[in-house]
Amino acid sequence: MSRISIDPITRLEGHGKIDIFLNEEGDVANAYFQVPELRGFEQFCVGRQAEEMPVITNRICGVCPEAHHMAATKALDALFAAEPPPAARKLRELFYSAFYVTDHTTHFYALGGPDFIMGPDAPPAERNILGVIRKVGLDIGRQVIECRARNHQVIKTVGGRSIHPVAGLPGGWSRPITAAERDEIVGIARKNIDFALFTLQIFEDLVLKNRAYVDLITSDIYTHKTYYMGLVDGQNRVNFYDGKVRVVGPDGAELVKYPAKEYASHIAERVEPWTYLKYPYLKNVGWQGFVDGPESGVYAASPLSRLNVSDSMATPRAQEQYERFYETLGSGKANGRYKPVHYRLATHWARLVELLYAAERMLELAMDPEITSPDLRTKPGTIAGCGIGCVEAPRGTLTHHYETDGRGVLTRVNMIVGTTNNYAPMTMSIKKAAQQIITRGKVVEEGMLNRIEMAFRLYDPCLSCATHAVVGRMPLCVNIRDLSGAIIRTVSRN
Repeated sequence: MSRISIDPITRLEGHGKIDIFLNEEGDVANAYFQVPELRGFEQFCVGRQAEEMPVITNRICGVCPEAHHMAATKALDALFAAEPPPAARKLRELFYSAFYVTDHTTHFYALGGPDFIMGPDAPPAERNILGVIRKVGLDIGRQVIECRARNHQVIKTVGGRSIHPVAGLPGGWSRPITAAERDEIVGIARKNIDFALFTLQIFEDLVLKNRAYVDLITSDIYTHKTYYMGLVDGQNRVNFYDGKVRVVGPDGAELVKYPAKEYASHIAERVEPWTYLKYPYLKNVGWQGFVDGPESGVYAASPLSRLNVSDSMATPRAQEQYERFYETLGSGKANGRYKPVHYRLATHWARLVELLYAAERMLELAMDPEITSPDLRTKPGTIAGCGIGCVEAPRGTLTHHYETDGRGVLTRVNMIVGTTNNYAPMTMSIKKAAQQIITRGKVVEEGMLNRIEMAFRLYDPCLSCATHAVVGRMPLCVNIRDLSGAIIRTVSRN
C-alpha cells in the first residue's frame, strides 16, 4: 500500500496534514486528516481565577479572539449568576456582528474564494489573495482592506482593543459608547451592507454563472447527508450571539433544541490514535464511524449548517438571499421550511448570506436608542460553581464550560470549538474527495491535490482554536511511493 501525504495543508488557520493510502490497484483505500498539534488550554487554565478567562482564551487564536472572548464572558455570566442588562447584551452583539463581517470577508477573499475566483486548477502562485486582486481589480482589493479596517475600528471602539478584546465582564460590558461613536458605527454598518451585496454579486458573476463551478458545487464529490447544528432565536432564525442550539436531521426534521447549559446531555467526544483533535458526535444517536445518514451521530456546524437548522433569517435582505440560496440549489419545502442543502461547497455561498445578515444586524443594533445607555453591568452575586457560555463562531458552535471551587478558582475547563464540531465531517469530506479524484491510472497533479484540500477548506477550519503550535513556512511536498517504499514521483509546492 502506497501513501500520498499533503503536509502541511494550506489556506487555513493552524497546521494539519492529510495522508492518503492507495491500494495495489492505485485506488484510494483510506484517507486521514491529522492534526499533529497538542491542545493545552483546557489544562493550563485549571487553577486560574475564572474571571481571567475572557482575556486568556482570546489568545487561543488571532483570527477569532472575539468568539472566545464572548463565549468566555457568557460563561462567566452563568458562573457568577449575573444576567447582563439589555444594553450590555445589545452592545456585545454589535461588537460581535462587526467581527463576523471581518471574518467572513477574510475567508471569502483570501482563503476559500481563490479556488473559485482563480479556479481550482490555477497555479498555486496565482491561487491566493494577490491573484484574486489581480483578477477582480485593485479597487476591489482596496474595498476588502477598507472593510476589514473599518470593522476592526468598531471592534476596538466597543471591545477595547482591535485584537484580543478586553471589554467583556461577568454580568455586562466595561464601557458604553458615545453618541458620536454610535453615529460613526451607523455609517460603517451601512457601508458593510453595500459591501456584502457587492460580494454576493461577485459570487453571482464568477461562480453561479459558471456552469462548471455550479456542477462542482452540486457534485457528489462534496456532498454529505449528516445532522446539522446551530444557534437559533425564539423564532428559529439564525442568531450568532444567543439562543438555543438546534439540531436537525438529514431530512430537516428537528432532532433536539436545547439551552447551551445542557450541551453535555447531547454531545459526546471521542478520540482516535492518529490525531490530537477530538471527534464530537450526537450522544443520543451514537457513534457509527465516519459515515453519513440518520443512523450516524456525525453532525456539522458551519454557515451552511446554521442556514439548514433555521426557518429564516432575521433581517430582510439576508432573508431574500436565504430564499434564493435554497431555491437555486433545488431545495423543496417540508412543513413550511426548506429542506437542508447537502452540497458542502455551498458553504461558501451560505457564508456570504451570513455576511449580509451580520451587516444588517449591526445597523439595527447601532440605531437602537438603548445602545448608548450607561447601564451595562449587573454586579456578580454568588458563585454558582459551573458556568457554560455558547456563541456561534464563524466556523461553528462554540461552547466554553467552566467549573470552580468556592473561591472562583477553576477546577475544570472544557471547550468545544467550531472546528472541533466539524472534524468528523471534514475527515469524511477529505476521504470522499480523495476517492473520487485519485483513481487508478491517473497521474496525481497539483490541481487534484488542491481539490482534495477544498474538501476541508470549505469548513474554514481554525486548527489553532482546536490545537496549538507555532508554525512557520507552509511548504508542500507529496511523495508517491511504490509497494517497496521507493519514491516514484514527487509533487512539490512551496
